[in-house]
Amino acid sequence: MAMAKVHPQLLFPSSSSSSTSYHTSKQETFTVWLKSLVLNGKGCTVFDSNGRIVYRVDNYNCKASDEIFLMDLKGKVLFTILRKQWKLLGFWEGYRPSMSGGGGEASKSKKRPGFQVRKTLVGMFGGGDSTCKVTAEGLDKNQQSHDFKIQSWSNNSICKIVDKSGDLIAEVRRKQLSCGIVLGEDVLTMVVQPHVDHSLIMAIVIVYMHALMN
Repeated sequence: MAMAKVHPQLLFPSSSSSSTSYHTSKQETFTVWLKSLVLNGKGCTVFDSNGRIVYRVDNYNCKASDEIFLMDLKGKVLFTILRKQWKLLGFWEGYRPSMSGGGGEASKSKKRPGFQVRKTLVGMFGGGDSTCKVTAEGLDKNQQSHDFKIQSWSNNSICKIVDKSGDLIAEVRRKQLSCGIVLGEDVLTMVVQPHVDHSLIMAIVIVYMHALMN
């Protein structure tokens, strides 16, 4: 079975998500399989270290859609991600359900996004490694904003997310088995540092993989 090959511990998909909490006190490792659970769909399926499905993206139209939904296993939307356009520069904004008001893009435009991703001018025109700036807002006005950078990497590493001090927040790389074999390009490992909202990190990585790399 294809899923069992991607995540050897998985025999059958769990009927529920591993946890309703997206913050943990330890480093978390996820397997990102760039395949949708929906037949002929475009998206990805994300497993935790126990082989349980925790996130999924299912886009029915195309890979680089202007609207992407990051969901849990049961289909609950955790982030609605929208591509925006400002003059010649495009950027992406992510909205949590509690912020979007459920009224489509028009109502979302009146709300504060949970995060925003912009490609830097160096990444757009510099000809070197792609770098993206991420501003993650708090869910309410009393919470602090955080600035991250997405840096493209080399070898088996797809990208790294660092804070403004340069400290590592998360890394996405090609998945490697314990015997040293690196799996195909559609199977990735995402490692998230402790005390970080990994649903937010997953949403940011989705933008990078589904938008900025295409």
